[in-house]
Amino acid sequence: MMNLEIRNISSIETYPVRHPVLRAGRPITDCYFEGDDLNTTIHLGIFVEERLHGVATFLMNKDLNIEELISLEHQQCYQLRGMAIKAEIQGQQLGSQLINHAEEMLKNKNVLALWFNARESAVSFYKKKGYQIVSEPFEIATVGIHYKMYKAL
Repeated sequence: MMNLEIRNISSIETYPVRHPVLRAGRPITDCYFEGDDLNTTIHLGIFVEERLHGVATFLMNKDLNIEELISLEHQQCYQLRGMAIKAEIQGQQLGSQLINHAEEMLKNKNVLALWFNARESAVSFYKKKGYQIVSEPFEIATVGIHYKMYKAL
């Protein structure tokens, strides 16, 4: 049985996971995301045996294209950014546990919706978690094909 803990971390603490998983081969400065240091932004880390193996960032952000689907105040909608689990520990349900924890945390803050731009390779994971695709595929330069996904909390 793994000793597992999910807790708040700083934006800089996300870099050792963001870099190899999401920005491999690129400068470490590419791990900084706009909005990382806002006081409404939440960074979560999932630790196994006290070692950080996964991260996710939640940014208060109402996307204009999502607005057509839902009518929410800005603070009721968050965007997931920079979700990453280290390659050597993927497939052990850490990502699922991290998302479950985050959804409960956001619900407790009266957040009503979570959306994000999912990499093509991650779409099936998010579909299993109840998220739906709400866009055509689109390319993010130097990162690849993405789909906008959404779930009411």
